[in-house]
Amino acid sequence: MPSTVVHLAVAGLIATSLLAEHFDGRAALVVLAAAAVPDLDTLVGLWVPGGHRAVLHTLLLPAGVGAVLFADSVGGSWLVDRWGAYGKRVAWVAFASLLVAGIGLDLFTNGVNVFYPIHDQFYSVSGKVSFSNERGLVQTVFDAKARGSTATTHYSTGFDLARGADPTGAERTFPIARSGKQLFLGVASFGILGFRLWESRKK
Repeated sequence: MPSTVVHLAVAGLIATSLLAEHFDGRAALVVLAAAAVPDLDTLVGLWVPGGHRAVLHTLLLPAGVGAVLFADSVGGSWLVDRWGAYGKRVAWVAFASLLVAGIGLDLFTNGVNVFYPIHDQFYSVSGKVSFSNERGLVQTVFDAKARGSTATTHYSTGFDLARGADPTGAERTFPIARSGKQLFLGVASFGILGFRLWESRKK
């Protein structure tokens, strides 16, 4: 599964591309923080069995945030009154970061509990897309796979190795990158983010 560093790398690319002229260090930090929020349920999982990838990875979270932002944009906008166009742009880009970098990335890598707590079921939308000279376009990405509920599914983390009590003396690892591709993504993203920060300070 992607590490928090990988989530932040994707959020960094979202920030550098979507914030446009509103890009600065504070705005980038908000967008990166939004992507990291779902991974806080790693800690919730210590008290709520199966809570990791469920409590804050539910799509009901961005649905609620999106509804609030949409309601704010209808008529008088509190965001615009308080922070102008800058605040509105940062809020919507942070929303995109939460949905895509925070939850979407995990949904397409091992799965999340999509509608928790209304419907307690983990789903994984992962697969391949290819073109075959015999079969044409072949895709398995959208063949969503059910992976069980919070009662039967546990995603191991450095904080919570196993359901129930962790084995005594077991090694705890906190991944930075699980593959060369993830490492490359992180280096590229943070490099681009750093350049944009340097560039924004020159103005």
